[in-house]
Amino acid sequence: MDFEREVPVEKTTEELEFAEPDSRKPLEILRNTEALLRRPTVAALVPILPPKLSENLQDASDIADDSLEELAEIDLSEINDWELRPARIRIGLSCVGFSSLMILILALFFTTLHPEMSPTQQIGTFWGEYIWFVCLGVAGMFLLGREAMRPVNKQNLDDDW
Repeated sequence: MDFEREVPVEKTTEELEFAEPDSRKPLEILRNTEALLRRPTVAALVPILPPKLSENLQDASDIADDSLEELAEIDLSEINDWELRPARIRIGLSCVGFSSLMILILALFFTTLHPEMSPTQQIGTFWGEYIWFVCLGVAGMFLLGREAMRPVNKQNLDDDW
């Protein structure tokens, strides 16, 4: 038996034209997109809100403009791994802390509103919420564990990357 192809395969390649990649930085795109959504919303809300609240909303919009302008000037390619370490640690701690707080609130909710249920029944009834919060805590622990295993010495970190 011959498993070779008997039909000749034609190699026809067409020259496809692709769109040029966007030369704007991602933070500039974020700034422009957020402004396109925020400014009409603020303009629509200011006339119908009380004067003090509309003034506060306008001030918040101005602060958002300034903050996003500062962010748009940041070049993401210049940020190295060492500078992101504190942010990763804070995110991991936030995930673990929020997870433990929500499990505590969930337990408080059960004991006050469902005292007739045993802990096993409570977990059986509301297992989805437990799973979400436990998984969030585990994800935070993975982030912290990953940071703990990274090299601490800045010189070694720069050489490795």
